[in-house]
Amino acid sequence: MSQGELFSDPGGSPGARERSEPAPGAVLLPGWLDLDAQRRLVAACREWARPPAGLHAVRMPTGGMMSVRMVSLGLHWYPYGYRRVAEDGAPVKPFPPLLGGLARSAVAEAYGAALGEVAGAASYEPDIAIVNHYAHGAKMGLHQDRDERADAPVVSLSLGDGCVFRLGNTETRTRPWTDLELRSGDLLVFGGPARFAYHGVVRTLPGTADPELGLVGRLNITVRESGLGE
Repeated sequence: MSQGELFSDPGGSPGARERSEPAPGAVLLPGWLDLDAQRRLVAACREWARPPAGLHAVRMPTGGMMSVRMVSLGLHWYPYGYRRVAEDGAPVKPFPPLLGGLARSAVAEAYGAALGEVAGAASYEPDIAIVNHYAHGAKMGLHQDRDERADAPVVSLSLGDGCVFRLGNTETRTRPWTDLELRSGDLLVFGGPARFAYHGVVRTLPGTADPELGLVGRLNITVRESGLGE
């Protein structure tokens, strides 16, 4: 099956890379980050990944290990909640102003004139981020982002290899869902009715990253408003 058969676009022309709204409240802006911005974020991710409170594998309550490795900023995510101390016992790295500014711009551009109609979008104040590294073969099962105490949008930035991202419904992990191809530099914002949709990464697309990024695999940065306060 060709890539054109796997991924459809609203305009009906195979391979078109234009703004789309794959579900109510979800907005995909392909190529939102130019190559220089991607390079800066990759460099920042390398710094955030350094210990202490650096990149680590996550063990689920069932005992299995997630195939992605991650680093948290602002608050440390664990299954299923947040705390101020990272996996290695060190204080979590602070939430970077760089990501706060990017995420606020992302939400404003995604929703435009409809900003005030999306829960938490007009007053968006992100304070946490999770950076996931997908090595070749890594994936992430369908899940909901329900560990925050806010319904403000989630901002997702893709770097490196592309992936097949599955955006499902809010009720179950089963169909209906929509498969999207996310490439390096793409922005996906999901809020409103899509804020608590099940979603995940079916597979990565090895070798699709721009060599100039110097990145093996895929990085995904998700920025969120925790609603947890101090």
